[in-house]
Amino acid sequence: MASRVMIQGAGSNVGKSMLVAGFARVFLRRGLSVRPFKPQNMSNNAAVTPDGYEIGRAQALQAMACGVAPGVHMNPILLKPESETGAQVIVQGKRLTTAKARDYAALKPQLMASVLDSFARLSTEADLVIIEGAGSPAEVNLRANDIANMGFAQAARVPVVLTGDIDRGGVIAQMVGTKAVLDPADEALIKGFLINKFRGDPRLFDDGYQMIIDRTGWAGLGVIPWFKEAHRLPAEDAADLRHKGGDGAFHIVVPQLNRIANFDDLDPLMQEPGLRVEIIPPGVPLPVEADLILIPGSKSTIADLAHFRAQGWDIDLAAALRRGARVLGLCGGYQMLGRSISDPEGIEGAPGSVPGLGLLDVETVMTRDKRVTQTRALHVASNTAAQGYEIHIGQTDGPDRARPLFHVEGQPEGAMRVDGRVMGSYLHGLFGEDAFRAAFLQGVGAAAGGGNYAQGVDQTLDALADHLEAHCDCDGLLRIAQAGI
Repeated sequence: MASRVMIQGAGSNVGKSMLVAGFARVFLRRGLSVRPFKPQNMSNNAAVTPDGYEIGRAQALQAMACGVAPGVHMNPILLKPESETGAQVIVQGKRLTTAKARDYAALKPQLMASVLDSFARLSTEADLVIIEGAGSPAEVNLRANDIANMGFAQAARVPVVLTGDIDRGGVIAQMVGTKAVLDPADEALIKGFLINKFRGDPRLFDDGYQMIIDRTGWAGLGVIPWFKEAHRLPAEDAADLRHKGGDGAFHIVVPQLNRIANFDDLDPLMQEPGLRVEIIPPGVPLPVEADLILIPGSKSTIADLAHFRAQGWDIDLAAALRRGARVLGLCGGYQMLGRSISDPEGIEGAPGSVPGLGLLDVETVMTRDKRVTQTRALHVASNTAAQGYEIHIGQTDGPDRARPLFHVEGQPEGAMRVDGRVMGSYLHGLFGEDAFRAAFLQGVGAAAGGGNYAQGVDQTLDALADHLEAHCDCDGLLRIAQAGI
């Protein structure tokens, strides 16, 4: 049985995902076989495993840190928000249902069996499993039937290390307050703590660090300074999106959709030296002087199309095209560019049909069949091969499909307007392929030469591991994992 330790947070977005990736690389470099695990993730930024299952993008990055391919059991429950109150529920890589928040709470007891099944399978593969919590165990109002934090830790009998985010302020209250509100049986699982995202001289926090030790009795495992290279790792949450990347001459503009999905397409572009990538928040016009407007994926295409129009972005888009811009729609963005989107079964909401932006002569019909697969494609314009992935519902067809962007297994994929200035595709992840990225950018008039993207991510994981080795008691963390409960 593998040694196990769970990294939980005293709040959301304290850096748990990055810490799990960093510690995974630390212990991989020490010769251990390591696996990441997250019982329940909530994100529209999903990854596709080699065998065609969906997991959270963060677990795919953590798998890379472990030196292994991503697997479905690394994230058995994935929630993909479709509205303010409902989410698609993915169980062991496949869609189970769409549930409102109240209905999902009733599902949790039966989902725990899948969580523990995946954890047991994963535990047979490795020397060490590093588990990531979700949100915070301090949300004790959600403790009943919990599968993401202490509910899982109790069921699997794993020790917990609690992480606080000092950059937000109030970290002493975060840590001591968490201890105060937890049930004693849950609090007993916490064996140590970490303080993350410190700016400046960590010694200035010595007194506060000792206060936490004195008031909780937990072992202090370190104060981690801000990791400056974090932006080089793919972001999991839309809240982590950088709104600007690069200062090159070629200007790419990305409207920030309400349900933006699979936005890791943007990460390689943000690191290209010849590009300036700008994500435009709601309420701000799209710059009409843009060279390329990229409409990203969406978890709720019809709702995000209404949101797009409500910002006046449809008018800005038309103006940018008149000034010579190009437009690329990916997945949901591709569907928006067509003449219409029909949802006869009410998969995304009320049954019906809405007009699209009308920039591609194609139409989309939503269907319950969901395509989830890794895909090898051939870029038609440059004859460049690339590896990507698909996660989408809906089928798109029409005259502009006669000019596909890609060929997949000899079949056309995507569409292009007659003048070549508007393009759409269902394929994600292709910009991470260096040869394709260079070929595509050269084809739209941009300089390309950002080097090996995957190698850069791998080198950043090594730098993160060095950072944690320098500032954390990694030996102490391993001892906690080995001691168990």
